[in-house]
Amino acid sequence: MDSIRSSLERFMDNNNWRKRYEKLKQEVLSYPQIKTFLKEHPEWTTKEMETHMMTFFEYKRERQNCDACPGLAECPNMMQGYQPELVTDKGQPLITYHPCRLKKQADERKRQQSLIKSLYIPKEILEATFDDIEQDHASRLSASNQCLKFALQAEPGEDANGLYLYGKFGVGKTYMMGAIANELAERDISSMIVYVPDFFREMKQALSDGSVQEKIDNVKNVEVLILDDIGAETTSAWVRDDVLGVILQYRLMEKLPTLYSSNYDYDELETHLSYSQKGGIEQLKAKRIMERIKHLTTSIFIDGKNRREM
Repeated sequence: MDSIRSSLERFMDNNNWRKRYEKLKQEVLSYPQIKTFLKEHPEWTTKEMETHMMTFFEYKRERQNCDACPGLAECPNMMQGYQPELVTDKGQPLITYHPCRLKKQADERKRQQSLIKSLYIPKEILEATFDDIEQDHASRLSASNQCLKFALQAEPGEDANGLYLYGKFGVGKTYMMGAIANELAERDISSMIVYVPDFFREMKQALSDGSVQEKIDNVKNVEVLILDDIGAETTSAWVRDDVLGVILQYRLMEKLPTLYSSNYDYDELETHLSYSQKGGIEQLKAKRIMERIKHLTTSIFIDGKNRREM
């Protein structure tokens, strides 16, 4: 039986194979990035280059995929989203891989999204941007500008001032809050968007499993808290005083901004908070809550068409 070595030598002597190999080698060595790399290493002999031809071939194949990039999702490279680079190690050519531009952008986006926490908020709100906000009404333009200014200047831990967006149904209050959250993420500031009616309902259910304090702590400690649709919930004295009141007091002391969206203006929300499920009216306690909200927010009215009916 022939040895593997002798079989390989005969195979190498095959003229057709040799021609294909020589053609492939010339294509590899004439590849612009490889030519540049070899010029930087004139000390390498032809024999040494032959020895490392598979390294050059792998680099060319992977780099050509990048040259004709089909997008991150369709990346055909061995390591999806990673670009090859020729380097030397102990005088020998070596391929290293590093994330390409698209991979870096995708990773950065994922990291930023991890900064935005949400409770009961639709996905499209979490993807909102200021570029997508329609400027079809003067109040929307003004509100958008004020929201962007907040997102660019907010300093949790230093300044507790937030925003209070109010207006009728469907004018885009929640969408603007989502745009704020994404802009904050660009600055590495975490935020949480909470749909108030569902959150308060969950807090009542948490009484049975003893997780009330844990849930309150999760909400009150976030850098920027966004309470969406406050006033749409059914009010109870416990939720108002022992949940909302505790959260707002803590955030006031720690100088953490809180943002609100509502169908009510300040006075209407105060009236709403003064009523309890038991039918009583507690104006003083409602006023205490509202004083914290008014003192630390800028009131912004948003008008325009109801986008839920379009």
